Amino acid sequence: DAACKNRPLDLVFIIDSSRSVRPEEFEKVKIFLTKMIDTLDVGEKTTRVAVMNYASTVKVEFPLRTYFDKASMKEAISNIEPLSAGTMTGLAIQTAMDEVFTEEMGTRPATSNIPKVVIVVTDGRPQDQVQDVASSARKAGIEIYAVGVGRADMQSLRVMASEPLDEHVFYVETYGVIEKLTSKFRETFCAVNVCALGTHDCEQVCVSNGGSHLCDCYEGYTLNPDKRTCSAVDMCEPGRHECDQICVSSNGSYVCECYEGYTLNPDKKTCSAMDMCAPGRHDCAQVCLSNDGCYSCGCFEGYTLNPDKKTCSAVDMCAPGKHDCEQVCVRDDLSYTCDCYQGYTLNPDKKTCSRAITSSLVTTEESCKCEAIAALQDSVTSRLEALSMK
Repeated sequence: DAACKNRPLDLVFIIDSSRSVRPEEFEKVKIFLTKMIDTLDVGEKTTRVAVMNYASTVKVEFPLRTYFDKASMKEAISNIEPLSAGTMTGLAIQTAMDEVFTEEMGTRPATSNIPKVVIVVTDGRPQDQVQDVASSARKAGIEIYAVGVGRADMQSLRVMASEPLDEHVFYVETYGVIEKLTSKFRETFCAVNVCALGTHDCEQVCVSNGGSHLCDCYEGYTLNPDKRTCSAVDMCEPGRHECDQICVSSNGSYVCECYEGYTLNPDKKTCSAMDMCAPGRHDCAQVCLSNDGCYSCGCFEGYTLNPDKKTCSAVDMCAPGKHDCEQVCVRDDLSYTCDCYQGYTLNPDKKTCSRAITSSLVTTEESCKCEAIAALQDSVTSRLEALSMK
């Protein structure tokens, strides 16, 4: 059987009927189209076909929504008449984008993932700017095959065709042998297995199995009991990941994260404790104490931590229990000194006090008075002795 179960397509033929194409040659083109349709799996849910005819003007002979059976298509093709005059290939491709590849004209929506394909047949050089138009069509997701006949300009064919060019540019010497391209397109469009048809019901991966097929899933997914659909594997289950601290499952894969106070290492798996006492990381007023990914605040000697656990206040060193003075504590900034009550004297240990000893001896002033009196008495005695000797 020459027909094959090809993958579903929205297929548009654009045929050149300019003055350079003689009537008998145009008939050969129509036979080529008829034989191409015979090889396709034509239908509303399989391959839809449209035919456009161009020269100086463009005519949509029938859009994708008109015929869904081969007989009707071939009958419509047999009635196509050439337009003659120029070769406006760019205009023809633009018209295909604007007037044929629309849902109103039978193109299936993008969500259907049905390939949009154009086959351009020409024997001359475009008389308009085909390069930009063809580029826009390709960017819009339209796959372009260029078929050149006889005097066709090969550079123009390569400019309009999709990549890879060796699979999308064809050439024949005359219209008389154009039919031989039918087998090449048949090999291109016909599926060799069920998976290539696009009619399987696998959600992710189709694996050909002789005349049948099996469904499979992408890495990170597992096949559901229905053997068709897939569910993401919980990659954070024990034993599935290599995260040091936290595993976050993400659409069939995972990423590693760290607890608060830790940072992810360059290996994206292990974690290291942050230096929480680095400048800008803490709010301690005086001393920051780092401790395995967290921190606590402390104070300098002579200060005590306030209830907010951040700020510090100076300690009253003379408060009860803070000093070891026996009698009087005298505060001195963040330190203290000891003193004694009146009548006591500080011992050499600078802490304890002893009662002061009251001396029974005369005072210095009194001592001086005594010495003066004694000296006066000695002087008077000496004077008296001198007088008596006379």
